[in-house]
Amino acid sequence: MGWGTLFIAGIIAVSAFVSCKKDNNNTPATALPNNIRVVNNAKYGKILTDSAGRTLYFFSNDPNGTSTCTGGCLVAWPVFYKASPTSDTGLNKTDISSFTRSDGPQQLSYKGWPLYYYQQDSVAGDVKGEGIGNVWFVAKPDYSVMYAKTQLVGNDGANYDSTYKVGTGKTLYLTDDLGRTLYAFAPDKFKKNTYTKSDFSNDATWPIYQVGPAQGIPSTINRTLFDTIHVFGKVQLTFKGWPLYYFGPDNKVRGATKGVSVPTPGVWPVLNQFSATAPL
Repeated sequence: MGWGTLFIAGIIAVSAFVSCKKDNNNTPATALPNNIRVVNNAKYGKILTDSAGRTLYFFSNDPNGTSTCTGGCLVAWPVFYKASPTSDTGLNKTDISSFTRSDGPQQLSYKGWPLYYYQQDSVAGDVKGEGIGNVWFVAKPDYSVMYAKTQLVGNDGANYDSTYKVGTGKTLYLTDDLGRTLYAFAPDKFKKNTYTKSDFSNDATWPIYQVGPAQGIPSTINRTLFDTIHVFGKVQLTFKGWPLYYFGPDNKVRGATKGVSVPTPGVWPVLNQFSATAPL
């Protein structure tokens, strides 16, 4: 082999080494893109999108973690699903899960809320589905409260309507970010908790909702309706002046509303933007 041939071979070898070194410093071509991203929206703050920037949504009728959008509903609100989903580093991967729908396909959920697209969102960044029907809301990673709309079922097993009379019909009400029902106490006064004892000995039955100030909220609710109070050293969120509580026997079950019948219907009501303001 001549010197010219050896020289050319050496150049090829060095070039291959440099090329390989560069490739090793780059993200592998087989790496998956983020299927769920956190994007800052000018109007709604942090929102969840797919990897292409298409907005994802929650449905208030789904607080128990299963999808109630079926049939024709899915034409307007297609399900979101990716196998082996990845996410932005700002999201807790354990908050993302999949489930098999009653009609067969799989769907992804975030914090137990099934995820959907909105058909009318034609380009990345569109949020045309926000607030539709007061039950469709952009998926956010930082909701302090969300809206649920379900049949109220009391601790006595009876169905109740929005006036706390025995009857059927879905009622709109506040939950935490995990779909767990929040209640008011009828004897409370404006921004005054009259239930909780100073030693918190009765807090297990009606735990105060220790969140505040409210961060992400459904856009159809005026943010100024939320505030916080201090209850024996702990922060409690209020809405329209009503201190907010969980019901212990709901056992942190998503969508459970047992408290509406305890001790009698109406003593511990649920709340929405149309509820009366707490009395002074």
